[in-house]
Amino acid sequence: MQQLEPKPLFKERIETLLPDSSDREAFWEIIRKQPVNSIRCNTIKIPAEKLKARLEKKWKIKQPFKSHPEIMIIQSYLLSGELGKSIEHLLGYYYVQEISSMLPMLTLAPQPGEIFLDLAAAPGSKTTQAAAMMNNQGTIIANDVNLGRISILSANLQKVGATNTIITRHDGVILCNKLKNLGMKFDKILVDAPCSGEGNLRSNPKTFIMWNIKAVKKLGRIQKKLASSALEVLKSGGEMIYSTCTHSPEENEEVIQYLLDNYDIETETISLPLKTRPGLTSWQDSKFSNELKKACRVYPQDNNTEGFFLCKIKKK
Repeated sequence: MQQLEPKPLFKERIETLLPDSSDREAFWEIIRKQPVNSIRCNTIKIPAEKLKARLEKKWKIKQPFKSHPEIMIIQSYLLSGELGKSIEHLLGYYYVQEISSMLPMLTLAPQPGEIFLDLAAAPGSKTTQAAAMMNNQGTIIANDVNLGRISILSANLQKVGATNTIITRHDGVILCNKLKNLGMKFDKILVDAPCSGEGNLRSNPKTFIMWNIKAVKKLGRIQKKLASSALEVLKSGGEMIYSTCTHSPEENEEVIQYLLDNYDIETETISLPLKTRPGLTSWQDSKFSNELKKACRVYPQDNNTEGFFLCKIKKK
């Protein structure tokens, strides 16, 4: 099979982000490899150790993080579709999820009894994770604008047994405006924003073809509106995660800088069980606050994951 090649401008931008030649080589090498098979135990239905014992009867299981036993990697060779067809998956005992995708919830840590908004929720990876962390207590509003994706979200929530979740279908900005007019405020919010997907090259090589700088800049404008609207319905003292699966500073640090410039917020230090790099304080002609150092960049070569960006924001 012919390998897809990055567009010259994309390659140039990555090489600016990764000035060390060996680091760049590691990046270009790993994005040609299939991602690992990772799953998350659905603790609503089964404890992690019990699931591990079941799965070890057929697969070799690794739990990479002692502090998060629900995160598992299947080290055995798997046939196509095998992970999704197992009885444990059909019963909702685990959710197939890339490790970097789990990081926003590990950072935000929604608690039982809290009110949580997942503004771009489908297909439900992080919503189902939040429901488990909240022990099905409190309230989750899981919103998405696309009806087809909402049907998948609904099916996934049913499969895992999430009962504290309300699904809404709205443009995220419009939903936040409606909630603001109703006087509704949230303890915690996730804005896992639609993005250019540069971090998902391993699982979706078509990104090589689809990527273009106009889309990156357009998405940056959309993300600023989405994140700004979310802050309007965050409680004082509440916490919000802004995250993307891309490396573009226009969709990451520039969005956070815009929020810092326009809202009474601060970024918070993030502690995660894998290697992260600090957010940028400059990109091309733009300079960013030192607050951006508290954001996290996750590169695929550092942890054998997909690429990711996240920043934790507290409303003063």
